[in-house]
Amino acid sequence: MSEYKPVHKVKDNIYIKIFGETELFIEFLENFIPIEILKNIKPENVEDVTERFLPLFSDNQDSDTIKRINLENSQLFVISIVEHESEVNYASSFKMLQYITLVLDDYIKENDKKYKEETEKNGESKIKLSKSKDFKYPPVLPIIFYDGVSKWTSELNFFNKVEMNNIFAKYIPKFEYELVDLNLYSQQNLVDFQNALSLILIVDKVRRAEDIKKLKDLPKNYIEEMAKKIPEHLLRLFSDCVKLLLERANAPREEIESITEKIYERRLNNMFEFVDGFDIQATRKEAREMALKEVREEVAKEVREEVTKEVNQKFEEVNRV
Repeated sequence: MSEYKPVHKVKDNIYIKIFGETELFIEFLENFIPIEILKNIKPENVEDVTERFLPLFSDNQDSDTIKRINLENSQLFVISIVEHESEVNYASSFKMLQYITLVLDDYIKENDKKYKEETEKNGESKIKLSKSKDFKYPPVLPIIFYDGVSKWTSELNFFNKVEMNNIFAKYIPKFEYELVDLNLYSQQNLVDFQNALSLILIVDKVRRAEDIKKLKDLPKNYIEEMAKKIPEHLLRLFSDCVKLLLERANAPREEIESITEKIYERRLNNMFEFVDGFDIQATRKEAREMALKEVREEVAKEVREEVTKEVNQKFEEVNRV
């Protein structure tokens, strides 16, 4: 028996964890972005620069990542935004525009600084590299990954979000972000990818208790391949992701813990064996009871805090007298 201990406190947003792992990020690009130059990226060529930019936003950007990829003769920046809310985000193209300008501005500053340091070493004094005639900006690939339930109806091109764009067309930035809509990929489409990320996305498509039964239809040879392909250092992350996604679908708790342990031990062949005997109605009842219990506990906590506050105020009033 392994020493695996299920992780109970895992951040709800799993995609910051997934895109934070270079191997899974590379698999994502290879599977979903139809650009040939992205098919042979090596892990050592990818750098995560997300932390440079998130503090510049006032709202929560926990699911966004920015990668710098060193290509043969250039650099490429990839902005990945995960949208998984029930409502479509209609400000996505503007959000991308903000990111793109921040990334390019940071690139300018970084390269001007390096250029200045190099020229000063040689006793030279030249204009900023970014102001030279031959200076060029790096390409930026904007991607939105959407796994919500509604149809994605937000504009892909920022140009279409600007009023009177037919009159002021030449002055408006025109760019499209690449939309990866998980709803457009069937279970078989994902199986065909034959990599670790594909199994996480298959489980991600499980929205309701009824959907859990689809997991038993996964091909045996696919599961066997996944057991071999998942790198050792990703097993914990992989099991945590599956755990969170199954919790969202209200799968039985004891079965979830069993599945995550099986993944950690590479016993994937029978990890979804509980599906045939899965009682949807019982699971729904359990989920409702748990939700009601959590609401009661939260209300009781708020009442205790309010009473404590009032008591403290009374004591302060007495002490003042």
